[in-house]
Amino acid sequence: MATNSTLKSAALLDQMKLHLSTEAGKQLTKKIPLVYQFNIAPKKIGINEEIFTVDLKKGEVTQGPFEGKPDATFSLKDEDFVKVALGKMNPQFAFMRGAMKIKGSLSAAQKFTPDIFPKPSKM
Repeated sequence: MATNSTLKSAALLDQMKLHLSTEAGKQLTKKIPLVYQFNIAPKKIGINEEIFTVDLKKGEVTQGPFEGKPDATFSLKDEDFVKVALGKMNPQFAFMRGAMKIKGSLSAAQKFTPDIFPKPSKM
């Protein structure tokens, strides 16, 4: 998915795309067959957002909106997405304090946890 994005989130989503092609990633798609859309803003939610789709049904990560209705759509700032993905911010906490907005199924949204991201490799 090599994007021309300047968002830190895009690099994490690229890693996720590679992760979904592994055996662990394939197990994840069987466990959580949902589609998530992320509207990620550089500084302020709703302004200059870049849209990414994580389709766990197909095991794909793409840039652009999902064609159809995603199970859950998250809107958040780039830095908050990175914190949530790396497990440095609890997704429920981010939602409650307004750092993350969610549309769609809340039960689907609750399955989106840092556990679905590949662990960063030690360099």
